[in-house]
Amino acid sequence: MKLRIMHVTEYTYTQPVTDSVNEVRLTPCTNEWQSCYQHAIAVEPNAPLQSYEDFFGNRVTAFSVNEPHSKLTIRTQMTVVTTDPGSGRGSARKGRLFTPAEAWDWLARDEAMDRFAEYLLPTSYTTATPEVLVFAGLDERESEEPAAVYDWLAQLSERIRQEFTYDAEATDVKTKVADMIGTRRGVCQDFAHLMITICRSRSIPARYVSGYQFIGDLQEEGTSFQHASHAWVEAYVPNRGWCAFDPTNPSEVGERYVKLGHGRDYKDIVPVKGVYRGSGGQHLDVSVIVEQLEG
Repeated sequence: MKLRIMHVTEYTYTQPVTDSVNEVRLTPCTNEWQSCYQHAIAVEPNAPLQSYEDFFGNRVTAFSVNEPHSKLTIRTQMTVVTTDPGSGRGSARKGRLFTPAEAWDWLARDEAMDRFAEYLLPTSYTTATPEVLVFAGLDERESEEPAAVYDWLAQLSERIRQEFTYDAEATDVKTKVADMIGTRRGVCQDFAHLMITICRSRSIPARYVSGYQFIGDLQEEGTSFQHASHAWVEAYVPNRGWCAFDPTNPSEVGERYVKLGHGRDYKDIVPVKGVYRGSGGQHLDVSVIVEQLEG
């Protein structure tokens, strides 16, 4: 699927600000399931752009606007070609096949902890409170025949979809898992953090993924909707590698998804973040358009 994405971020300040230093993580990665053929970033006021890779391998664009300004606009446009990886991303078998019990045993070893430490430790967003552990069922006895890791992850993703309600007014970007587990309401960021928290409680490496999902052709005629950035989860499955799960939507993570990058949680992969010198408030407007192209 060939997709064009236009993402506009606009900050309006009540009083002029100076020395605005910013980082932008809005460059799609290129991997075996997607290729970024075109990508452009424009900034107003005009500023020189610098690019580098962060610790997690995400492409970061950095810039500074030193002169006084009352508005900052960041426009990104990209063309990405995606493919459908089939039944679960990263589903290709790797190495000697493990039985379900062997796979769970491998995840509990020091070898896995050393290799995936950053995706196993809790963060401020993904702390496993007693309430989270009760929801996860970690207080229940393990069955004599454990489920395959991939199947367990798919079931967890489905359970979050079924038992939590999407409510854009219930949470904000600062909401932690501990804050929303009681209300069972939130958005994709919250559901991804919840699944990551539970995975790490079971010694499954899990990471937060930022990107987009194309849904334009799935809407009923006459309805209106607004695209936005999307978040989902990648978890490490022995013999399969990193596999993607979307605890918000029932569709498999496939060609309709465009990955920007990943990190331990939302804080590692904030699309646009920065600081500036000045007093007064600011207003943020974000517009995202995802459309399918021919060919």
